[in-house]
Amino acid sequence: MRSLGALPKPVLVLEVIGIAFLLLSYLSLNGYVTLPAPVGSATAAIIMVFLGIALMLPAAAFMVWAMAQNVAPLLTKGQPPVDKSLTNKPKDKRDDADH
Repeated sequence: MRSLGALPKPVLVLEVIGIAFLLLSYLSLNGYVTLPAPVGSATAAIIMVFLGIALMLPAAAFMVWAMAQNVAPLLTKGQPPVDKSLTNKPKDKRDDADH
């Protein structure tokens, strides 16, 4: 992939929300940000870490799939069509190496 802009918009939005959850949980656990009571606990921060990672997984899966399509197109797009012109010719005309 050339850039992150090649990702679909919903996947990018999920990626940004996941990064925000990870950043918020880091800042909350280290005491840089004080969150309200329900989400200010260590348990809520751990849940935010797992939620952030889960929201970032679709972008990772999409990038791996796009890379697989670029590297090995036969694995993802099926078998190429068979060129029948080569199979109908006699062997001595197909392999014309002895000049």
